[in-house]
Amino acid sequence: MRLSQALRASLLLGKCLPTVKSNCSRFSVKRYVYDDYLHTYFPKFTVMYAHDPDKICKTGDIVLIEELPQKLTTLITHKVNKVVYPLGDITDPITGKKVVGLRVDLGKVAYRDDLEEEDELYGKNPQRKFDYKKAPRRGWQEDKKDFTHRE
Repeated sequence: MRLSQALRASLLLGKCLPTVKSNCSRFSVKRYVYDDYLHTYFPKFTVMYAHDPDKICKTGDIVLIEELPQKLTTLITHKVNKVVYPLGDITDPITGKKVVGLRVDLGKVAYRDDLEEEDELYGKNPQRKFDYKKAPRRGWQEDKKDFTHRE
């Protein structure tokens, strides 16, 4: 399958990038391209624009975009379907648990539930000051400290 054929897929998963265009968002889409000589797949990143008049996605979000029946412009060929993972709020698709990050000491992914279990067993870690239950959702500091929605 060539890259031009792969980009014609009706649904794509992309990461939102900053853009200055109005009513659209820019995305980095990762596709794997087969190399006939080495007989293996290599990642190929493609930047594309999708129609987003409501600005539902922000920079860093993982978004599902779908192909438009007709191109709006030469650049805008897709539209934003939905935000799959907002920035900083990743959910493991297999377990359905919220991910905190990678535990270097254990060499595995740390979940929010695991941190709560450790707090119950060993007591709250004084070095960890962030509490996910009390934290406001993303976007509460727009125009104060968060300028990801601006051009």
